[in-house]
Amino acid sequence: MSPVQVRGTVLTVRRVDAYVAMTVVAPAIATRFRPGQFIAIAVGGPQSGMLSRRTFSVHDVRPDHGGTVEFVFLPREPGAEWLADCRSRDVLDIVGPLGRPFPVPRDPASCLLVGVGAAAAPLFALAGRLADRGCQADFLLGAESADRVFGALTARRTGRSAMITTADGSLGARGSVIDLLPTVVQQARTDVIYAAAPLGVLRAASALAGRYAIPVQALVDAPAMACGTGLCMGCVLPAVGTDGITRMVRACVDGPVFRGDRVRWDDVGTIPFDALGAPGWKSRAGGVGPAATSLTPGPRDIPEGRQHAG
Repeated sequence: MSPVQVRGTVLTVRRVDAYVAMTVVAPAIATRFRPGQFIAIAVGGPQSGMLSRRTFSVHDVRPDHGGTVEFVFLPREPGAEWLADCRSRDVLDIVGPLGRPFPVPRDPASCLLVGVGAAAAPLFALAGRLADRGCQADFLLGAESADRVFGALTARRTGRSAMITTADGSLGARGSVIDLLPTVVQQARTDVIYAAAPLGVLRAASALAGRYAIPVQALVDAPAMACGTGLCMGCVLPAVGTDGITRMVRACVDGPVFRGDRVRWDDVGTIPFDALGAPGWKSRAGGVGPAATSLTPGPRDIPEGRQHAG
């Protein structure tokens, strides 16, 4: 369903370690939401010079309990300091849900959910949807320090297993999620990986999963997107379509979920010489246009035996 613009009333604002979790009443967004989608909020107030909205990953929705939407953020992010000072009954201008959601299995599967910091927030709504499909969910969460790990207790309570890692060793194993990924994949007999993390981790997870022939559904973190509508072109990255042609896509409208093996992670931040429309590019398919193929995950993008539906 199409996104909507609403005035959402703040219900609660609470600290969760280093993060702020805010719940707003927005029934129209809650009923449309699917795990992996995000919201965009006008921040700074009417006198603010911030023209662009800020985007936030959705942690939880409760369409049957007042139509609430909860999102999580670091209060030091641009525009987030103002948002963190909001209190119950304040009103926010919100657009959502935006972007394409995670595809989920048609049949029961072993799913590994990999998240880093607050980027992991969308994985918990996904875990609920996977459970509805009879899937087993294992968590692998990490961050720089214990106070930056998001959702460890929930993961241990709801997942079949939960591994935690921190760079400084203050919680769980010392290291990164990539360090533990091969071990967890083998122990959990993973069928598909869902990853929500900074670009570097998505790149490494996609490369490692390729060695095991495991599909990766990679979610580009919402704070990496500015406007959330595709107008500013601030979240462009190169991705290969099913026709083999590289196109520059926008994470906010063509994603934020992509098949990990189709994103050219090493070329993010550049325009590859062979991308459609790049200087010197020549069509190898007789003038194939930019809308010739899908770049987002779908049932045909999963190997035989691991079919998924959107």
